[in-house]
Amino acid sequence: MIPTRSPCAPRNPRAATRSRRVEPDNRWTIFPLQRQIALQSRPIRREGEIVMNRHLLAGVCLLAAGLLASCGYLAADHSKAAPQIPVSPTISAGPIPPMAPVARPAAATPAPQAATPVSARTNYGVASNWLCRPGLANNPCEVNLDTTVVKADGSTEIETFTGNPNAPIDCFYVYPTVSLDPFTQSDLVPGPEELNVVKAQLARLGSQCRIFAPMYRQFSLGALRARMSGGGDVPVRGTPADANNDVDDAWDWYLANENKGRGVVILGHSQGSGQIMRLIASKVDGKPAQEKLVSAIVMGFTMLTPKGQDVGGTFKHIPICKTASQTGCAISFSSFRSNVPPAPTAMFGMDNNGMEAVCTNPAALGGGAAQAKAYWSAGDRTWAAGKKVTTPFVATPGLTTTECVREGNHHYLKVTFNADPADPRTDDPGTDVMANGKPDAGWGLHLNDANIAMGSLVDILSRQAAVWKMSRP
Repeated sequence: MIPTRSPCAPRNPRAATRSRRVEPDNRWTIFPLQRQIALQSRPIRREGEIVMNRHLLAGVCLLAAGLLASCGYLAADHSKAAPQIPVSPTISAGPIPPMAPVARPAAATPAPQAATPVSARTNYGVASNWLCRPGLANNPCEVNLDTTVVKADGSTEIETFTGNPNAPIDCFYVYPTVSLDPFTQSDLVPGPEELNVVKAQLARLGSQCRIFAPMYRQFSLGALRARMSGGGDVPVRGTPADANNDVDDAWDWYLANENKGRGVVILGHSQGSGQIMRLIASKVDGKPAQEKLVSAIVMGFTMLTPKGQDVGGTFKHIPICKTASQTGCAISFSSFRSNVPPAPTAMFGMDNNGMEAVCTNPAALGGGAAQAKAYWSAGDRTWAAGKKVTTPFVATPGLTTTECVREGNHHYLKVTFNADPADPRTDDPGTDVMANGKPDAGWGLHLNDANIAMGSLVDILSRQAAVWKMSRP
């Protein structure tokens, strides 16, 4: 097996060069997924030392989600220990959610509550508030995406990429938790982490759609890491409502100024998927905007439907996609490797409240197993003996098979790496969340959900765009 490369240690260069205003708000509120992460990841204190349990380590690994492209960390040897990521945060951690208050004496006067600061709304008519948008200068979704195709026999060829500025449909994308800003909510200035995540998860779809990706004041990765490590206060900036408002306002601006009757794919990953599910439920599902929906793609988050049904649950009027020629439907999946299925408590792909998690295999929407068309960030690792890769991405045809399966209380995308130790190609390009040197069954291949499905999603959008165009001459 090819050994794991040394991890990079990205920092946020903006933190040291720009002063930031901290809003005077002592409250701490986080998204439901982040709250679950934080509660499951409390450290055990032993004689004043913070001892990191497996959930905390898994969470720390999750913090690398948006940095995959920049680090190039693609674990292959899962018998070795996980990369050593410093557990001491550079910023202090947030408080544990408060327990029930202690009763005050009858004569005590409640302290006045400080008003929650109201943040200004973001003007998405300003081009700099978009991460990707047609016509944007230095557009990070218009970068080199050339790929080295590494075949099983070790031979290689270069696949060049060309975007389509005249694509017949649009893509509206919300990125996952990647911001390294040392505050509860990020700012609207893109850093390397945002630039790299759209390169890995989104830009390749530019061959099929015009891309719109707003910056938004998300709950930051840095604050989540600090909270999970335990300790004092995290600097508060803004409120959790800022993220919701930003995504809503970006969508409204897009509809009013750029859509012009075009079909649109709405997609996201992790925190971004949580945002698009909320957005679709409030502004698209069962509303006039639903007529514009080509598809919704919910990656790395749990979408629900009533058992045995294709519609209902998360979305009331938007069914699950069954074929690539179907439009106005939804695709959702969370990936785990075949030999490390989700733990009973794994949050991704878990049934909930009598409803079942949706899993649609991008490589075979109708069901069954199929070879996935994955695109991996190349990094600086060896992909085939004696071959040097100089492109930013690598494809490994025939290596990855995906299938939606039900096991216990989970419905998930099972990923099988068809390893052949006798051939010169790497046997396992997957990136797992690691705990104690082993793939963590609570997180699976969350970091690579989009990479595993990328080529298949390109194919789906190509077919959906053609159907959309034919149905609306």
